[in-house]
Amino acid sequence: MITLEEYVQDNETSPFDSRVPIPKKLYDTGDNVMALTRSYKHTIAERAQRDPEFAQALLDEAATLFLNGEPELARIILRDLINATVGFEELAKETAKPSKSLHRMLSAKGNPSMDNLAAIFAVIRATLGVEIQVHAVRAH
Repeated sequence: MITLEEYVQDNETSPFDSRVPIPKKLYDTGDNVMALTRSYKHTIAERAQRDPEFAQALLDEAATLFLNGEPELARIILRDLINATVGFEELAKETAKPSKSLHRMLSAKGNPSMDNLAAIFAVIRATLGVEIQVHAVRAH
């Protein structure tokens, strides 16, 4: 089965980004091999719009990944959450940053500043009506 990380490495962007066609790869589900029949973009966007807990879980995962040293995957999840909720044009208005710059910041190889990340997280938090709380736990 192809992972999100493998897809991002192969395509340099998110599978939910409408500008990138879904590859003609087969997915191994264990006993079966099946072709991808639906774009992840649509599935994620629909679920995030109808299920606030799912959107909140994506935000939580992105924040956790950033804080635990996995910024590349965190940026991809954030990008897809933005596409599914606030949208890049509205995010650009709210952050006073060009949409194209925001897309670059949240690409797999993007390098957003802490100030830009804080602004992006603030807009998403306001859109979802949530706060982010961080709690350190002892490592296993």
